[in-house]
Amino acid sequence: MRVTYRNRDVEAYWRDRWSSIPVDEPMINKDVYPLKYVEMAMGQSPEPILEAGCGNGRILRHLASRGLDVQGMDFISEAVNKLHAADPSLNVRVGDIRELDFENDTFGTLLAFGLYHNLDKGLNHAIRESHRVLKPGGRICASFRADNLHNRLSDWYEDRARTDSDSKTQTFHKLNLNRSEVTDLFHRNGFNVDAVFPVQNMSILYKLSAFRRGDQKRFDENRARAAGYQLSIVGAWIQFALMHCIPNQWCNVFVLIGTKKDEDE
Repeated sequence: MRVTYRNRDVEAYWRDRWSSIPVDEPMINKDVYPLKYVEMAMGQSPEPILEAGCGNGRILRHLASRGLDVQGMDFISEAVNKLHAADPSLNVRVGDIRELDFENDTFGTLLAFGLYHNLDKGLNHAIRESHRVLKPGGRICASFRADNLHNRLSDWYEDRARTDSDSKTQTFHKLNLNRSEVTDLFHRNGFNVDAVFPVQNMSILYKLSAFRRGDQKRFDENRARAAGYQLSIVGAWIQFALMHCIPNQWCNVFVLIGTKKDEDE
């Protein structure tokens, strides 16, 4: 696993991010990450759902608006408080994926987008806790920051923008995992891996306004999170070609869908 470093620790990064933008509207685009993979993981199951690391609420609010039995959890209290204020009917709490306060076999689906790679300690224990709270045959859908060409370029791009003072205060930011590391992590901790998808959430191209779709030229994070980070026609063609030719090197996340193993497996 490769580690990315920044000038703020993980908790400070997410607290600043979720405090700086309004609560998400329910996500509307089912053709893009992460909602596309939520639908694949859940199928038609009526079982309770846990979204661990629900953040600003785009998936949680989408599922709640459909009347599904969904609970949200995040370790940033500011995010949870804002979600409660925006919609008191949401079932959301502060929590740590490494120490879940749910009974065994509680949920049919566990969603964890961009969560596990924020852990500098206790990653295996977090996966085992996820396994514990899933019902037999329950499914997990999780994304991890990819260790590949795209994210090495992205880190280089971010590093160029650092000031000298930033460079002196580097601390853990994220883990980066390759495809086999993601697969092995879940196999070791009680899951059958059904699929691992190379996915482009926000391309490095999107950081350049010339490659953004017209209605996203002026960056609005809430709009982009609801509709997906959409590229212009030129940007989309470049992105398509790169994802077609080198998907494992040009994705920015790997999305895993897995199933809790039977006890006798």
